[in-house]
Amino acid sequence: MTKGEVLAKLNEIAQEVFEDDELILKENTVASDVDGWDSLTHLQLISDIEDEFKIKFLMGEIQGFANVGELVNTIINHVEGN
Repeated sequence: MTKGEVLAKLNEIAQEVFEDDELILKENTVASDVDGWDSLTHLQLISDIEDEFKIKFLMGEIQGFANVGELVNTIINHVEGN
């Protein structure tokens, strides 16, 4: 799975969670760049990502993403079993 494929799916999920069809996440996007991205929506986003990609994040991972690019890399690592 490529970064582009993960980012595209992540954008679909984020648009649904944040109820914003115009939202486009980039690798350098941080939570403060997105209106409404707070601790509750973060948990919803993580839950939806886990469901979509059939993965389970570790607690330290959930709290430690510096930006969307790190999230994408972590998703790829989980999907590929690394």
